[in-house]
Amino acid sequence: MSFVARAWHVLVTIKDALVLIFMLLFFGALYALLSSSPNPAKSRDGALVLALNGSIVEQKQALDPREFLTGTVAANGQYLLRDVVHVLETAAKDDDVKTVVLDLDGFSGGGQAALSRVGEALSAVRKANKPIYAFATGYSDDSYQLAAHASEIWLDPMGAALFTGPGGAQPYFKGLIDKIGVTANVYRVGKFKSFIEPYVRTDQSPEAKQAAQALTGALWANWQDEVGKARPKAKLAALIADPAGLTAASGGDMSKTALDNGIVDKLGDYTSFAKRVATLVGADSDTRADDFNATEFEDYLAANPPSMRGSAIGIATIAGEIVDGNAPSGVAGGDTIANLILDAVADEDLKALVVRVDSPGGSALASEKIRLAILQAKAKGLPVVVSMGNVAASGGYWVSMAGDVVFADPSTITGSIGVFGIIPTFEKVIPKVGISADGVTTTPLSGQPDVLRGTNETTDRLIQSGVEDIYRRFTSLVAANRKMTVARVDEIGQGRVWDGGTARQIGLVDRFGSLDDAIAEAAKRAKIEPNSVQRLYLEPEPSFLSGLLSGMVHAKAPVDRTDIFTRLIRQQQAYVTTGFHDATRIIAGPAVQVRCMECPASAPTQNWQSFYSFLSAKVFS
Repeated sequence: MSFVARAWHVLVTIKDALVLIFMLLFFGALYALLSSSPNPAKSRDGALVLALNGSIVEQKQALDPREFLTGTVAANGQYLLRDVVHVLETAAKDDDVKTVVLDLDGFSGGGQAALSRVGEALSAVRKANKPIYAFATGYSDDSYQLAAHASEIWLDPMGAALFTGPGGAQPYFKGLIDKIGVTANVYRVGKFKSFIEPYVRTDQSPEAKQAAQALTGALWANWQDEVGKARPKAKLAALIADPAGLTAASGGDMSKTALDNGIVDKLGDYTSFAKRVATLVGADSDTRADDFNATEFEDYLAANPPSMRGSAIGIATIAGEIVDGNAPSGVAGGDTIANLILDAVADEDLKALVVRVDSPGGSALASEKIRLAILQAKAKGLPVVVSMGNVAASGGYWVSMAGDVVFADPSTITGSIGVFGIIPTFEKVIPKVGISADGVTTTPLSGQPDVLRGTNETTDRLIQSGVEDIYRRFTSLVAANRKMTVARVDEIGQGRVWDGGTARQIGLVDRFGSLDDAIAEAAKRAKIEPNSVQRLYLEPEPSFLSGLLSGMVHAKAPVDRTDIFTRLIRQQQAYVTTGFHDATRIIAGPAVQVRCMECPASAPTQNWQSFYSFLSAKVFS
């Protein structure tokens, strides 16, 4: 009996501990949610502060509770592009907002096309005769693309401004694959479909390098042109060409280099910067030295929500990887988005549909399911307008073919009309660990694709035929919708990725314009006033638990003021991690994909430590 009593005591203790942990998590999440909820009453005269501690996104990623429990969730926040633009454009007309402050120390980017749109909104603030003040400990490409629109740019005396341009190294796994004996069975159409190269080559092919160089060159030229127009006195070309030489000429002081070359206007720490802003908007006598009269972004958004009156135009957001089945926000689940569109089309009040695409593609089946759902809107007589964001490539371009007219930004990454498939098999691996495989078959397809013994000729031929068939469907679809011959589509296809400017020249998109331009076009086609449009965003609702945990994780985290080299290292770590993340998704499938993995939108959510843990376990052990 004493054993039973002790066992029961242990079980009761475990139960009490679990209840306590659950209560702590629940009330902690509830507190975070309530404390992070914007309070409209906090909106006040003074400065509007955009302390962007995170990235600007088209659609926020739902927080995975498993990432929260394992501690792999990123601490930085996400800000909807539409919210940032709305807040800035509202502030431009608001007499209570005297100035806008950009605190960019925690900013982690948002894509060149998205930042161009934010830049336009910042210019609207300037045109309303309201100054903009920017501060950062270090400026890189993304943060400076916004700061360039400021009236006065401040830099910490310990900081620097370094511009790297797009590009960098990516991991190639062929050597590792050969070392451990995995066979990468590759099926492809398109000589530029470079996603498969890390698994069959140790370096970049000449075709892939040519396409990548053309793309990054165009994007970099667009960046320099935009920043140069916003900040004409900045000697960008000189600093980009010889940052080390100019720094040496300034006595090794990188902050002075930025000042001497017109990149920034003032040097000072954040307290000095805050005092400068306080001279314009004032500060309470009992506040800290680094404080001033201001309204935070979240509070201002809550006090000035977008209008929900007028004729409804549905906006279907296709953001992130396109996957089969259902998926939370931030991932484009084929069934999820198709159902959202079909439900909205069934609503008699919907006047038009705008499809906002920010996706590198993914599943061909899911892409087609979304496209067919969009066609139901056209069948009902609704105008359909496509708006491309940072990326609308491969499967993202596939779904765009349902639009009556396609808008893009000059820096949009699009095209990638190509198909590939990869199936890893382990017939060379298992003998090394003392495992063998055997069995009987009844047909050439019995047990295929056989991951233990390898695929057979029949399977390889069938999968390759499937890949080629999807490519024919893809090129035929593009040809029919873009008024081209299939031969012409094949010529500009082959998996090649294009910048938006070139894509317009070769006929892959119709016009340059933002989401606002696409909505205005949809309103025009629906014969309604653009100023009386109600934007009905068709997006999946976050789960209760995900919402609670998200509020707990992103509850106004403090800005991380780090040096510029640390930021550049983190950027490259995230870039390298992408290759590892892509490799893990190969196994998850689908086997045949229309995806542009070289596109920035495929950046992983895992932290970089996971990559190094993987290397340590697989390579160095």
